[in-house]
Amino acid sequence: MTEAILLVGGKGTRLRPLTVNTPKPMLPVAGVPFLTHQLVRAKDAGVHRVVFATAYKAEVFEEYFGDGSDLGLELVYVTEEVPLDTAGAIRNVADRLTSAPDEPVLVFNGDILSGVDIGALVAAHRERGADVTLHLSRVTDPRPFGLVPTDAEGWVTAFLEKPQRPEDIVTDQINAGCYVFQRARIDEIPAGRRVSVERETFPGLLTAGAKVLGVVEQSYWLDLGTPTAFAKGSADLVMGIVTSSAVPGPEQRGSDESLVLPGARIAEDAVADRGTTVGSGAVIDSGAHVSASVLDAGAVIGPGAKVNCSIIGAGARIGANTVLDGVVVGDGAVIGADNELRAGARVWCGAVLPDKAVRFSSDE
Repeated sequence: MTEAILLVGGKGTRLRPLTVNTPKPMLPVAGVPFLTHQLVRAKDAGVHRVVFATAYKAEVFEEYFGDGSDLGLELVYVTEEVPLDTAGAIRNVADRLTSAPDEPVLVFNGDILSGVDIGALVAAHRERGADVTLHLSRVTDPRPFGLVPTDAEGWVTAFLEKPQRPEDIVTDQINAGCYVFQRARIDEIPAGRRVSVERETFPGLLTAGAKVLGVVEQSYWLDLGTPTAFAKGSADLVMGIVTSSAVPGPEQRGSDESLVLPGARIAEDAVADRGTTVGSGAVIDSGAHVSASVLDAGAVIGPGAKVNCSIIGAGARIGANTVLDGVVVGDGAVIGADNELRAGARVWCGAVLPDKAVRFSSDE
């Protein structure tokens, strides 16, 4: 395996306001842009060349990663001029691939945190002579996902998009967003128009009699598309629940519970735990407690504040004794003292919330 396509064109609307200024795959997760984790995992699995399929704020990716030499990779960037959907985006980068028609190309989504064994996935694809191979994961509630039933030998028999009726849920196996395509199959995708890999390409391959393999692997899998999942994914990386060579180990950072980046400051009687990342230049003041959260660069948590399972944008300021639980605070926002925000509240970039403006419980 030498080449991959990375799909990073989405706007990340479910993560707003975090994605107002930054494309979703470039948001910091465990101290680095999320894509860093995906790229190092691909490299560790033997990939040496990655073609980015970009759209929203496309310039940000190349500005940060450049030619990829710092990661030991060769990176190439292709930007969609109009939205092309998943398969359309794959086809749009085909002329930048170097793989031969009979060689496999790895394709993965820029918002999935996964512990899938990429090398084993590619090996199965080669050994079984598949045209396309999908990583499948089993979930408790498959209704929000595309279902992928397979026969006793692992060959895919159907693609079922987000069934809601109980009688339509025929499997708990879902499309986990990581594929191996024979290069020739990529070239067959219609060019210059929107094409869905889930609704058109994969069902079309089955109809045409192609060999579509499903590899079920119950490794760690998480779609980082929501704020709750985003905070959890970052904390899980810091805690080692899922691994990435881009995260320094506890022996390097001196803590099993947090990742504190250079230039950050935590008061002696403050606490950062349960996988919290404290960004460069961020401050946690006296008596504050931050758990399972992400503090972006320059964020400030005031004295006595309590922050849990939340994401605090770059340069945002949280006032004294304020409580945040499951909250997203955009870049540069200011939340005054003695506020209480919970249950998915989102504060937009640059917004200012006065002292004692919002509470979810009675004022003591």
